[in-house]
Amino acid sequence: MSPREPDHDVTALLRQWQQGDASALERLLPIVYDELRRVARARLRAERPGHTLQATALVHEAYLRLTGPGGASPHTRTQLFAMAARLMREILVDHARKKHARKRGGDITIVALDEAVAEPRQSPVDVLALDEALTELTALDPRLCRVVELKFFAGLTIDETAMALDVSAATVERDWTVAKAWLHQRLSPL
Repeated sequence: MSPREPDHDVTALLRQWQQGDASALERLLPIVYDELRRVARARLRAERPGHTLQATALVHEAYLRLTGPGGASPHTRTQLFAMAARLMREILVDHARKKHARKRGGDITIVALDEAVAEPRQSPVDVLALDEALTELTALDPRLCRVVELKFFAGLTIDETAMALDVSAATVERDWTVAKAWLHQRLSPL
């Protein structure tokens, strides 16, 4: 496990927060904030230069959506990061759609899908096309899409992804291989 707080501390704080202890949420943020920023920076590093959305803003927006009224109720650290991954994807897609709408087709936001999905030179992928492909992948196999979200957007390891999905690491490795191949084919220019 990486140098972060033990899983049980985050889980205990999540449980306390869900039981109505608002101070638990205040204690939780410093524990997960740096890791959420690391994940957000990794996602935004692949964006075009001059991207207007910053890692801090991405983390804050995801955290507000997660903990605000009507937000989800994660029970473990892994679930928290899985939900944060999905929210970061939604925020990036919303941001790209707004920018795309303003430019009427120009200046589309670009993200680089990891080297295993993209060509060896890491071809950039349009975030809107990626979202459309992930939506299509969800219709074919929802778990494959969840694996991509957890690995790509949340930066979880194979083992953490397996734990989040309650499947074996071997299943995640197979799903990750299939999802990358499918996305590569779907997102490659003709």
